[in-house]
Amino acid sequence: MRKVIITLLVLLFTFSSGFAMTVAGVTIPAISQVGNEKLVLNGVGIRKATWFKVKVYVGALYVAERSNNADSILKSGSAKFLTMQFVRDVSAQKLRNGWSEAFGNALRDDGPLKKQLQPKIEQFNSHMPDIKDGERIELTFHSDRVEFVITKQKPVVIKGKHFSRALLSVWFINALDEGLRDGLLGK
Repeated sequence: MRKVIITLLVLLFTFSSGFAMTVAGVTIPAISQVGNEKLVLNGVGIRKATWFKVKVYVGALYVAERSNNADSILKSGSAKFLTMQFVRDVSAQKLRNGWSEAFGNALRDDGPLKKQLQPKIEQFNSHMPDIKDGERIELTFHSDRVEFVITKQKPVVIKGKHFSRALLSVWFINALDEGLRDGLLGK
């Protein structure tokens, strides 16, 4: 119990003081800038895959106003920024399969929307390269588009408010990794 209290105090100090924190060897700043908007770290989580819980990436979500409620984050009209710092190599095919599965889960209760967004999902997946340990995917969510940058590639923009929300929802609705979801929500 004492370790839990100490850990919570350290996290509280880290989040409230504006300092960076380190998770799984990845430095996570407390603040990020999107255009003229200053975003605060909402939460951090580690994506783990397979039955062996292999660490894949450290995710960090930045928002205008912290919330531990996924619906509030998804409905917010302000910008959001999510970084995925990879801690292992991942093939392009595994990335594409993972994104397809995540979209399928997040949109499984809305077949018409999934069908409508399928071309944008395919466009998004077409930009996924092999990722090496230490590389990043950075996603900026706006109300009408998503901008993303993958290490050493040109920025890509995919327009559409429904796609922007659907992509962000893969971390929250029927999430593949509940621990990552809870971490991004600051729980």
